[in-house]
Amino acid sequence: MTRLHRIALASTVALCAAMPVAEAKDLTVGFTLDADTLDPANHRKRETETIIRNLYDGIVTRDANMQVVPEIAESMTQVSPTEYDFKIREGIKFHDGTEMTAEDVKFSLDRITVDGAMGDGQTSPRQGLMGPVDKVEVIDGTTVRITLKEPWPILPAMLPNQQIVSKAFVERVGTAGLATEVNGTGPFKLVEWRKGDAIIMERFDDYYGGATDIAPVGPACVDRVIFKVIPESASRVAALLAGDVDIINDLPAFSVAQVKNAPDTDVLTVNGTRSFFIAMNMEGEIFDDPKVRQAAAHAIDKQLIIDKILAGNAASIDGILSPDAFGASELPAYEYDPEKAAALLAEAGFPDGIDVTMDVEGAFKDTAEAVASLLTKAGIRTRVAVGESAQLTEKWRTEGEPKSGDMYFTSWGNGSLDPFDIFTPTHRSHDRGNSAGYANPELDKILDAAAVEMDAEARAAMYREAELIVNADAPYVYLWVPQDIYGVSKRLSGWTPSADSRINLHDACVE
Repeated sequence: MTRLHRIALASTVALCAAMPVAEAKDLTVGFTLDADTLDPANHRKRETETIIRNLYDGIVTRDANMQVVPEIAESMTQVSPTEYDFKIREGIKFHDGTEMTAEDVKFSLDRITVDGAMGDGQTSPRQGLMGPVDKVEVIDGTTVRITLKEPWPILPAMLPNQQIVSKAFVERVGTAGLATEVNGTGPFKLVEWRKGDAIIMERFDDYYGGATDIAPVGPACVDRVIFKVIPESASRVAALLAGDVDIINDLPAFSVAQVKNAPDTDVLTVNGTRSFFIAMNMEGEIFDDPKVRQAAAHAIDKQLIIDKILAGNAASIDGILSPDAFGASELPAYEYDPEKAAALLAEAGFPDGIDVTMDVEGAFKDTAEAVASLLTKAGIRTRVAVGESAQLTEKWRTEGEPKSGDMYFTSWGNGSLDPFDIFTPTHRSHDRGNSAGYANPELDKILDAAAVEMDAEARAAMYREAELIVNADAPYVYLWVPQDIYGVSKRLSGWTPSADSRINLHDACVE
């Protein structure tokens, strides 16, 4: 190399060293819960789905107005009352570079709908979300047909809950491997899962772009996404105010003003679809008496908590349905009346009151303690016990297993705003979300009939009848449907919250 070449090379190196290197754009979400799993077919938690949905896409999705639009599918056609055809896009790649096919779509849906299809005899806990699906077929190489055993009017509304996996990948790693390894078609691919701490993803540059009805179409805006697990509300708020995270979910109402008034943060809200309630163990020796359950309902001043703790950001409910849900109607209210609550306890044989424990996840500890104080004043002396999500789900929602607790402060999401995916799982005998252990054969018949009724007016009337039954039986204390409140950094753009609680980060950008 000549002296001149050495000088030129040295100058080039020095120039490159002096030039600023583009910083990777990381977006961090302060999130209430870690994922239970990364297998799209092996969970039943909306928080888990929120994380998974940034790694996997579905046949269809929802736009900002909650309308169902094609995603992996190009189009959707109802061929008959029991047949739906989905034209699958060509050229979509999994994160490992292999091309997705209609066979992958069939395989993914079979894992959910077919008994034992998860392997080792395991059936997907999400099977109930697919209703009366009879079979899934590949018709002509790019068309997938879903055939139902009977008419089911809400199939399109339920499909956004399911994501597509790679058949070859699952056959290689198995269901156990899919719990921690990801090969999806979503806008981000998995880098690392530090359980209990963070899930780190990076942009998938070969992403096909997502739903054509939701602009912009193309790869994600940011280089990396980090879901940082921060269960405590105060810690999430502190992280946002310090600039350590860009989005936090479940912003406490009492922190709204603080976040709004800070120079670098703001608040975004959206009407929620999650009903909060208290399950009372009807299989135990306390809440098997309807008078005790009614006493609990009369002991809680719901409006006080909505006003003081939720800052008015919620709608009171007297049944499981959101006021915005299909079939919802006005119901008799259990007015706040602690004296009546005490009298009902005495009639049930508890003149000196009762001592109970109420389970709750850490994110809702403060609200549960406020509820517990009201119950205690009415003679239902309540201790709050904070538990992990997976532990409480196993304790309260294991099908066929007896309940072992007293009360459970919890919630159930209803992203479709249809009663089928909230009323049926929480109230039908032995269903997957029936935390109260409630069993009513008359109600079961109504819910089963409503699920297949194609006449909207007749179907709404059925749910009205069902709501009146459970309102009288009071297996739960029905509380409220809150707005979803998010704290965000002002460096964030392109992201808006969704009513189904998904934090879809495909379009999110940071400065």
